[in-house]
Amino acid sequence: MPASAFLLALAAAFVHALWNLLLARARDPEAATAVALLAAVAVFAPVLAFSWELEAEAWPYIAASSVLELVYFALLGAAYRRAELSVVYPLARGVAPVLVLVVGVLAIGAETSALQALGVCLVGLGVVLVRGLRTPAGSAGVLFGLAIACSIAAYTLVDDEGIRYANAVTYLELILVVPAIGYALGVAWLKGRAALRAEAAPATFAAGLGMWVAYGLVLAALARAEAAPVAAVRETSVVIATVGAALLLHERVGPSRLVGAALVALGTALLGF
Repeated sequence: MPASAFLLALAAAFVHALWNLLLARARDPEAATAVALLAAVAVFAPVLAFSWELEAEAWPYIAASSVLELVYFALLGAAYRRAELSVVYPLARGVAPVLVLVVGVLAIGAETSALQALGVCLVGLGVVLVRGLRTPAGSAGVLFGLAIACSIAAYTLVDDEGIRYANAVTYLELILVVPAIGYALGVAWLKGRAALRAEAAPATFAAGLGMWVAYGLVLAALARAEAAPVAAVRETSVVIATVGAALLLHERVGPSRLVGAALVALGTALLGF
């Protein structure tokens, strides 16, 4: 793996962890998520003029993925308001690829390997440690983490097919339009427009920018190296986010939870091979 690809993938991991930390740190994570999404779509809309590439076959996948992304962001905002990021993030990022692998094996007969089986075991052990042995984490964090993992797995399976019919940048921008507008309208209806205005801050806009930058960095890394090692480095975001939760959010991240996050990251990386 070239050093440039490694650094790009590692940067993507940092940025992905960062925008999640920024949303979790907000006074109102749900309103902040809505504003960040709107900012992301608005800032990168002009890019479509230079990168538009879309076949008609992509639209059903875009429609399905948009709904799943809306569910994902709604769950994410709700989770960060009610639970600890150091529980939610590792579970969501670790369990999702396990679900994708299981669906692939059961539904389409995809082959698996000993490394992937080991990866599943490591993710499982890591999840147990993240949840806690003697003093389990709150059930809300676990339930939200698992629900988010299901949404990630679902839109991953859809996007794996849909991306064949569109440029990656075009595809991502289009699937974010409905979640951005729909979620903002939902938050405004439930909490009022004042809630959105209150979260229109630099940190929130940085989170929206981070959503796109993390994706762009991954694409740049994939242009220089194979997908498996890029995905493996990318999963260090689980450890980065967990450490960040301790330093920035002042969550109680003990050795057990930190080791669990590391095992989740390692297991998820193995699933990519």
